[in-house]
Amino acid sequence: MKKIQILGTGCAKCQKLAAVAEEAAKALGVPYELEKVTALDRIAGFGVMFTPALVVDGQVKVAGKVPSVEDVKKLLA
Repeated sequence: MKKIQILGTGCAKCQKLAAVAEEAAKALGVPYELEKVTALDRIAGFGVMFTPALVVDGQVKVAGKVPSVEDVKKLLA
């Protein structure tokens, strides 16, 4: 199971990234757990300076932008 984390304070871009990540995981048929990380100390713990950020299985994959569904599929595959 993939652990997908969305790092951000809950802004519109953060919500968009969560939706894109879910859509990509469902399209791939990948079992996943989605967690929204909003605490600034936890976000900083990943070394992320710009939100939103996408973390897959503990690794920061994207920060500071919302990638396309196709790009997220590649990151999850």
